Amino acid sequence: MRLSRLLLICFMLGFAPLLSVHAQGQVSPYMVVVSVADTSDSARNNAFGDALAQVLARTAGGQDLSSKPGYGDALKGASGIVQQFQYQRAATGLSLQVTFDQAAVQRLVTQLGVAAAGPRPPVLLIVRDEDGSVLTRDTLATMTQAITARGYSAVLADPAKVGDTPSLTSAEPDQLAALARQYKTGLILLGQVHGTSADWALFSGGPQQRWTTNGGNVGAALVEAGNSLGDRLGKQLNVIGSATVDGKMWVSQVNSAQDYANLLAALRADPSVRQVSTLSAQGDGMLLAIKASLPMDALSANLAAGGRLLRGDAHTGADASLRWVH
Repeated sequence: MRLSRLLLICFMLGFAPLLSVHAQGQVSPYMVVVSVADTSDSARNNAFGDALAQVLARTAGGQDLSSKPGYGDALKGASGIVQQFQYQRAATGLSLQVTFDQAAVQRLVTQLGVAAAGPRPPVLLIVRDEDGSVLTRDTLATMTQAITARGYSAVLADPAKVGDTPSLTSAEPDQLAALARQYKTGLILLGQVHGTSADWALFSGGPQQRWTTNGGNVGAALVEAGNSLGDRLGKQLNVIGSATVDGKMWVSQVNSAQDYANLLAALRADPSVRQVSTLSAQGDGMLLAIKASLPMDALSANLAAGGRLLRGDAHTGADASLRWVH
């Protein structure tokens, strides 16, 4: 069925999609694991503060809240909004797993004067050693800790399917789209370790950024990569809007009424989107009129990070172009 007919049916039936945004990852964004010196009350309270700092950054979409009035007091009172905690022992020492009350965290972010953008999608890590093997969770532990400390989360590719994953030198668009679909994220970091240095490519919905990290050892290079990733994501995704921006967005590969419904639901669920309407349809694509609090390019970057939409080819008359991921 052609898209124009699908649109006509949707309009005639008054179809108003109310689907919720898909869950991002399997671990609660309000749960974090931090190092702790010992099991004393003072050490535990300090760990609660460190954990809350990470969760607040996640809830604010990676924004740095440390300069906001009341931030220090919020961290001091972290124990008051802890839902549960559990000590863990590992080769690296003692740690504390902390889960905070979701509603309380969101209230704190609002009180700090920042819109709760919601947790960002996780970054999918696929890092290969010199022999081409994919590095394990334990090897990447320091890197994922650095990423978490910046307010983002990370997931690793399924070990049973690493043979199908792209490498730094062979990342095809179809492979990246398949990964975005499977892991529900458009943020994919590919890495290649060479001795004490490593090369990186960040794919965030289409555009890619490449850089190299160096360290006295592999661990240092991985930590540097985690910090650099946080900086790059922050510049790309943490664009703060205010005034209403009117723009046009072209979305291709919308092949069914269900795709159309899910697309509108995803757009309307984004806190920066204030209004969306359909202007026209052609082939498998549609031109949308959007009112948002962000410029269209920044809005596209945020939408593409979720993995359901990726950057598409430029389209005449559109300020931004995306393609729907099935």
